[in-house]
Amino acid sequence: MLMPKRVKFRKSQRGKMKGNATRGARVSFGDLGLKAIEPAWITSRQIEACRVAITRKMKRDGRVWIRIFPDKPYTKKPPEVTMGSGKGDVDHFVASVTPGRVLFEIDGLSRDESLEVLRTVASKLSVKTKVVSKTV
Repeated sequence: MLMPKRVKFRKSQRGKMKGNATRGARVSFGDLGLKAIEPAWITSRQIEACRVAITRKMKRDGRVWIRIFPDKPYTKKPPEVTMGSGKGDVDHFVASVTPGRVLFEIDGLSRDESLEVLRTVASKLSVKTKVVSKTV
């Protein structure tokens, strides 16, 4: 699973997911990309599932860029624990995604194959997405 090597603070507050993405909103590296159209937290497990699906669908042809990284710690308390007694332990890490953020990019395949791969990846995510191409 993806996770940061070190973090400055072990636990973080949830924060607001308002506004649209200004950074990472364009396809920069590949030909086609998968763009989020709603805000969400994407877990490191979802990113890994997408990466595996992409490499299997592409049959190791072409290139893949993962444009998000799970750097936000998500805490969770154990089951059947009473209220109080502080914040729970870090359970996993998430990537905070705002609308307009490009999540994955691929290159080196035909357009039809690329669309098929990105459609498969979109089914693994908990966020609505759309396929975008590079604007030159």
